[in-house]
Amino acid sequence: MTRFTPSFFSRTRLIAALLASHIASALWILAPTPVHAANEGMGSGKSAIGNYLAGRHAQAEKDLGSAVTFFSAALKVLPDVPDLLRQTFVLMIIEGHIEEALPLAERLLDQNVESPIANLALLVDAIKNGNADQQMVRLQSQPPTGLNGFAMPVLEAWSQVGVGNAAASLKTLMALDGKEASQGLHDMHRALILDYAGQSEEAETTYAKIANDQEQQNFRFTQLLGNLLERIDKADEARSLYDSFATENPGTMLLVPLYARLDTGIKPKPIVATTIDGAAEAIFNIANSLRQQRARETAMVLGRLALWLKPKFPIAQMMIAEILDDDDRYEKANKIYSSISQQSPYRFSADIRRANNLNALDNGEPAIALLEGMADKYIATPQPLVTLGNLLRRHERWDEAIVAYTQAIKRVGPLTRRHWRLLYSRGIVLERAKRWPEAEKDFLRALEFEPDQPYVLNYLGYSWVDQGVNLKRALDMIHTAVRRRPNDGYIIDSLGWVYYRLGNYKKAVLELERAVQIRPEDPIINDHLGDAYWRVDRELEARFQWQRSLSLEPDAKVEADVRKKLEGGLPPVKPIGVPIESGSTNGPDKT
Repeated sequence: MTRFTPSFFSRTRLIAALLASHIASALWILAPTPVHAANEGMGSGKSAIGNYLAGRHAQAEKDLGSAVTFFSAALKVLPDVPDLLRQTFVLMIIEGHIEEALPLAERLLDQNVESPIANLALLVDAIKNGNADQQMVRLQSQPPTGLNGFAMPVLEAWSQVGVGNAAASLKTLMALDGKEASQGLHDMHRALILDYAGQSEEAETTYAKIANDQEQQNFRFTQLLGNLLERIDKADEARSLYDSFATENPGTMLLVPLYARLDTGIKPKPIVATTIDGAAEAIFNIANSLRQQRARETAMVLGRLALWLKPKFPIAQMMIAEILDDDDRYEKANKIYSSISQQSPYRFSADIRRANNLNALDNGEPAIALLEGMADKYIATPQPLVTLGNLLRRHERWDEAIVAYTQAIKRVGPLTRRHWRLLYSRGIVLERAKRWPEAEKDFLRALEFEPDQPYVLNYLGYSWVDQGVNLKRALDMIHTAVRRRPNDGYIIDSLGWVYYRLGNYKKAVLELERAVQIRPEDPIINDHLGDAYWRVDRELEARFQWQRSLSLEPDAKVEADVRKKLEGGLPPVKPIGVPIESGSTNGPDKT
């Protein structure tokens, strides 16, 4: 499947386009700011080429709202430049300005009748408006290849079932059957169409075939099949299906609304209740597949089209918000997370993500309040408390983090292998709070579950070396961690620091040089290398590394230590076994 990425002008192509369009005299015309520019608070300038370059810069900075504003302004002066037209159209859809983008789709088709996204957008518009004649025209104009080759058969099938011709729709869907790339799309929509048409037995059989073909049970499939089973008085089978998913996914919160509904005995409404729902599901399925193939831009375009058809579509809302998360566009992502229904299986995950985004936006207290509210609401799950502990830990609020992790552990009940990370996390904050005996117990317990876990081995081994205890075992543990993570600069730094503490400065230099090559931006690793250089009488290089550490903006304590060393060098070597203050040098918590 071809990845669609908005193309960019080269300088030569831009100049050629300007000359060909004979608009040199119009470059300084003021272009009005489009309505949607208010979204970002950015107005366009007077120069078409300036607006274009500003749009390029905004796009590179992931400020797509401003990019649309600037490109739209440039397009008013340069209406016939194909790449600019296509770029503006695609970004408008990505930003959710579908109505504004549709006229550009018509113009794109005037330039290239097989423009894939333009054709699909206009088909979606016809489906949304229920215009059967226009749907037929748009279906016939779809290119037969690329993403349209997948979308056209399934959207045509839903158009046919919408006029009561389920047999014809299943026949149309056969165009996707027997092909590796589209078999899953065929099978899912065959089941959905049979379900929609009231052919429940055949729908159930088709769902069963999908289940047998799956390596791992998929939640969307579980939700759709369970919905059907509940509606046809097979609640026990639905519960068994949900139980199977819960077994494969311990701790999942996706099933909570499904179990709650089962317990009431109230039959659910169909998830795909209209042909527009079916079309939206199809477009989302293709979008999600593209996202898994890392074609994020096209996935975002199709996801927006699916949401335009079906605005209350939680799984599509989650996908779009997650892509926005990936681009660090946390405010826009949070608006979508907040719009997901409180009754949706996805709302719990949406709120967890929303809390993390609030923290990333320096709104730590609202994030904490959100997580505390979730912990009170969902008293049976540890996840809000674990997330809260992680957030407090990032803010170095050690005592509060300890409380959150401890409450989470109480909710877990008997700990199993998969809980090693929770013990590791609490061990870190206990160590930072200078409660070492308790921290050591958590690290050792975590190793009972995961004996070769490199991060636990690194943290515990490093802490022992800092305290001058269990030195041989600590060295063995960190060697194991390095074997498991041979390219982890932080773990290699720990190995170098163990050699340093043991007085083997030559080996320390070798390992710390390797760590600095992998993590040149870390002030502590550079500081460690400076110390090792000093001990092997490479004082000029030591001072260089310490200066380098200062340039990387270490925390206040490390900065004070480094400045002291720059003034007077290192004191005489302490005997092996004399502890260094815990947490005063390397912070192994880099995972």
